[in-house]
Amino acid sequence: MPLHTWARLRQVSTPGKTAARVQNPHPGARVAIVRARWNDEITRALAQGAVQAALAAGAMVEEFEVAGSFELPPAVAMLGRSGRFDAVVPLGCLIRGETSHFDVLAHAVARSLAELATSIPVAIPFGVLTCETIDQARARSSPEHNVGAEAMEAALELVSLRHAMASSTARTSRSASTARSRSTRTKRRRSPGSR
Repeated sequence: MPLHTWARLRQVSTPGKTAARVQNPHPGARVAIVRARWNDEITRALAQGAVQAALAAGAMVEEFEVAGSFELPPAVAMLGRSGRFDAVVPLGCLIRGETSHFDVLAHAVARSLAELATSIPVAIPFGVLTCETIDQARARSSPEHNVGAEAMEAALELVSLRHAMASSTARTSRSASTARSRSTRTKRRRSPGSR
C-alpha cells in the first residue's frame, strides 16, 4: 500500500518511541514559546533549547512568560486562538513537594494542554517537566537532553504534517474540480442545441 506524502514525513525504522525529527520543515513556521517563571533556572534552560531547535529549523519565534505552570493553558489558549502562530510551545517545571499540590497541578496542566492540543488548530506539544527532584529536572533541561528542544521539534513536526495535509487536500480538491469541469464540457459537446 503506497504511503501518502504526509505519511512520509517520518518513517520509524525501529520499534518504540523515537525523538521527533522535522524531516520536511515548513519554512518560516511561526512559533510562540510560553515559559513559566516558576523554577526559573529549569524553564530558562528549556526555553533556550526550544529557541535553538526552532531557529535551526528556520522557524520565527516569539517568547512569552507566565507566573507558573498552572497559567500555561490559558496563555496557550489565547496565543493559539490569535491566528498568529502555527505552534505554541508551553514550557514549565513542576517538582514534587511534601503535599499533594504537585499531583493536582500536574494533572490539571496536562489535561488542559491535551484538550487545547485537540481543539485549537495549532500545534501544541507537552513541554512541562513533572519531576521528583531538582536533579531530575536539571538532567531533562541540559544541553545533552533538553525537553524544551524536544517539544519544539514535536511542534514543528506537527506543523509540517498540517501543511502537508492542507496541500494534499487542496490538490485533491483542485483535481476533483478539474474533473467536474471536464465532465461538464464533454456533456455540452455531446448535446448541442438540445435545449
